[in-house]
Amino acid sequence: MYFNYHGNIKKKIKEQKLSHYEFRDDYKNLGYVLLLYFNDGKVYPIRKENIVLYMEYIEKYAKNE
Repeated sequence: MYFNYHGNIKKKIKEQKLSHYEFRDDYKNLGYVLLLYFNDGKVYPIRKENIVLYMEYIEKYAKNE
């Protein structure tokens, strides 16, 4: 079964289920990442080559609190 990693994350952001995010310099074997924390307790790491795209997506769809 195919899991659309980025599609599911973007859907959750659009549905305003993102609770917060943080940048990490040394996350497991990935190095510099953006960690996205969601209301359901799941955490998704985003590699550095996709961070700019995700930050634009977050600014567009996330709640302004």
